[in-house]
Amino acid sequence: MDKLQTLKSEALDCLTTNILPFWLNMQDHERGGFYGQMRGDLTLDKDANKGGILNARILWSFSAAYRVLGKQEYLDAATRAKDFILKYFFDPVYGGTYWEISADGSPVDTKKQFYALGFMLYGLTEYVRATGDREAFIAAVQLYKCIEKHSLDSEYNGYIEAQTRDWQPIADMRLSDLDANYPKSQNTHLHIIEPYTNLYRCLKELKAKDNHNPFRSDITPKVEASLRNLIDIFCDKILNPETHHLDLFFDMDWTRGAGWLESYGHDIECSWLLHEAALVLGDEEVLRKVEPIVQLVAKASEKGLNADGSMTHEANLDTGHVDDDRHWWVQAEAVVGFYNIYQYFGDESALEKTLRCWQYIKENLVDNINGEWYWSRDAEGNLNTTDDRAGFWKCPYHNSRMCLELVERMTSPSLHKEEGL
Repeated sequence: MDKLQTLKSEALDCLTTNILPFWLNMQDHERGGFYGQMRGDLTLDKDANKGGILNARILWSFSAAYRVLGKQEYLDAATRAKDFILKYFFDPVYGGTYWEISADGSPVDTKKQFYALGFMLYGLTEYVRATGDREAFIAAVQLYKCIEKHSLDSEYNGYIEAQTRDWQPIADMRLSDLDANYPKSQNTHLHIIEPYTNLYRCLKELKAKDNHNPFRSDITPKVEASLRNLIDIFCDKILNPETHHLDLFFDMDWTRGAGWLESYGHDIECSWLLHEAALVLGDEEVLRKVEPIVQLVAKASEKGLNADGSMTHEANLDTGHVDDDRHWWVQAEAVVGFYNIYQYFGDESALEKTLRCWQYIKENLVDNINGEWYWSRDAEGNLNTTDDRAGFWKCPYHNSRMCLELVERMTSPSLHKEEGL
C-alpha cells in the first residue's frame, strides 16, 4: 500500500533528519553525557541538573536506532550515554540509580524511584540487544534484582513507587508534582512491564545466538514469571472492567485512589505495550486472554480523539476538568497504538486513525527548523513554547520509538512469526 510506504518513509526521515540530529547536538563534551535542559525558547542551560529519566531514554533511543539502522554515530551516542549512566547514576553504596545528578555528575536527589530504575533497565537492555555488551548486561540484571527485591509487594502484589536511597520507606512517593501521592500507580507498572519485556526478549536473543553464551543468566525463568505476573496485574487490577480505561493510582491493597481519572495517552500506550509483553512471552493462552483486552483499551482511548486527528491528554471525571492539550508523547503513542490494532487485528479504521494523527504531528508538532518536536499545542492550536524542548521529561523516546516501531513493523515479519507463535 502506497500510504504505508509513505508512512514508513516519513517516519524514517523524521527520525534521522529531525529527532536524532537534535539530540546529537545535546552532547555535553565538557562534562560528559548530555546536557540537562534546553528550554522552550531554545535557550540551552549547560549547567542544568541531569535527570535519570532523560539519560535512560537517550540511551534507549540511540541504542535502538543503532540496532535498527546501524549508523556509527548512533552507537557512539548510545555508548556515551551508557558510560555516563554507569559512572554517575549508579549508586555504588546501596545499588540502584539516583533520580537526579548535577551537571558535573554529583548526586542531587538520591531517592530510588522505581519508574526511573525501570527506564535504566530499558535503556541498558536495548544497548545489549544492539551490541552484546557484557557490562550493560550485568548492570541490567542488577537493576532487575533491585526492583524485585525492593519494589515488589509480597502481600498484595504489584510494585511500589519509591524508597529512600538506602531502600527505606519514603513519605513522598510521587513521580512528579502533577501526580497524586499513592504507593502504586499505573504509570510505574507500565514502565516496569516495558523493560521486563525487553529484558526477557534480550535473554531469548542471547540464547538464540549462542546456547552457551557467557552473558546468559539463570534469571530467565524469574524474568518470565515476573512478566506473567505483570500481565495479570494489568488485566486484573489496573484495567477498569467497567470502562476499559486504566485506573491511575492505588493504595497498597489496590483500592483505587485520587478520583475517577482517565489518561488517554497511557491507555493507548498500554494497549500496545501489554500486547508486546504477551507476544514476547510467546504463550498462546496468555495471548487469548490479553488480545481482547488490548482491543478494548485501544477502543476506550478513542474517547480522547479529536476531529483534527490528535488525542487529548487526560480528564478528571469527578471535577469535569479536561486537559485537552495535544502533548507530543500522547500523539506518538497514538500512532503506534492504533497501528498495532491495524497490524494484528486488521482494523482499517485504526490505520486511518494512525495516518490522521501522524498528519497532525507533521503539521503541528515537528519543528522542521530547529529540530525535535514542540511539547504541545492547545485545543485552539496555540503553540507551547514555554515547556522544555529537552529536559527532565522531554526526551527522545516516545517520538523516536514511534518512528522505529513503524519502520520495524513494516520491514520485519510480525512478532507472532518472530516469536514462533
